[in-house]
Amino acid sequence: MGLLAELTHRCPLRCPYCSNPLDLVRRGAELPTATWRRAFAEARTLGVLQVHLSGGEPTARPDLVELVAHCADIGLYNNLITAGVLLDERRLDALLEAGLDHVQLSLQDAGPSSADTIAGFSGGHEKKLELGRQAVARGLPLTINYVVHRHNIAALDEMIELAAAMGARRIEIAHAQYHGWALRNRERLMPTLTMVEQARAVVEAARARHQGRLVIDSVEPDYYAKWPKPCCGGWGARIICIDPSGRVLPCHAADTIPGLEVWSLRHHCLADIWADSPAFNAFRGSDWMEAPCTGCERAPTCKGGCRCQALAIVGRAEAADPACQLSPHHAAFRALAVQAAGAPSEPRFRYRQFAGRARREKG
Repeated sequence: MGLLAELTHRCPLRCPYCSNPLDLVRRGAELPTATWRRAFAEARTLGVLQVHLSGGEPTARPDLVELVAHCADIGLYNNLITAGVLLDERRLDALLEAGLDHVQLSLQDAGPSSADTIAGFSGGHEKKLELGRQAVARGLPLTINYVVHRHNIAALDEMIELAAAMGARRIEIAHAQYHGWALRNRERLMPTLTMVEQARAVVEAARARHQGRLVIDSVEPDYYAKWPKPCCGGWGARIICIDPSGRVLPCHAADTIPGLEVWSLRHHCLADIWADSPAFNAFRGSDWMEAPCTGCERAPTCKGGCRCQALAIVGRAEAADPACQLSPHHAAFRALAVQAAGAPSEPRFRYRQFAGRARREKG
């Protein structure tokens, strides 16, 4: 149904919960425009309905307007997922004229001081708010995305009201997942179970308050779950992810699984990758499942949960997702959260940045 096109890993923000891989793709290794155009055309032929232009920060690509125009020309609903700090009014107009369908804007908090601290980008919050206003004024549907963690969860109600005041039609509340780079900041970011429960109540009240005007989607942290979520609607079932170098994955974190053979657009067409690549077939269906997943009545619903999370916590991608209360590793998984949430929150984040930027700052 959907294609996540990670056009670049370059990003001016330095978010401490960054979900991109630890090994970032450099600019020189990014796919050229022609290959992205081919990928979108092949996706449309496969039946993909919508493409999410993401990153990193997709507006760092100088060919973004051309790519949006191509998606519009071939009938792909296109959604720009952006931090908003590099996009000015002139370029927004160019994207709109090219056929941009939707803008998804990330905000880090309700207030500028906290938001800029979390993003590691001074003045970013005001730039984001201005982009949101410009998008709504031009009639573009706007989604506001909040990544929620210990440092902003208490302001969730204010964050929701800010998005509503901006004219957003949808809010996506995604609690941080503590793998990869975010693992380095887990004790700085992990909320307590009480915080999560209070946030749940805030979301339910806001849904009632804004019913019929604003859609609010919320994904709670797996560490406090009883049952796993069907990651990406099931492995290799609904979603295609393409990284900046052209590697095609069933989910954006799948390349953390050692030994997984991932095919690239540089050597294969998208249809062959979807149907035949070892990565997409590795955990399709249920034949790969082990106990307690084997024969479980919930397996058709949860699809076995998240393979990358099983690897990160248990050490084996084939293991039951530790978010499941039937997993023998569930108690230890919960204990990790309790331990991290109980630790004193350090005042400084370990920010994410490219090595080149770090060298310039040190110089």
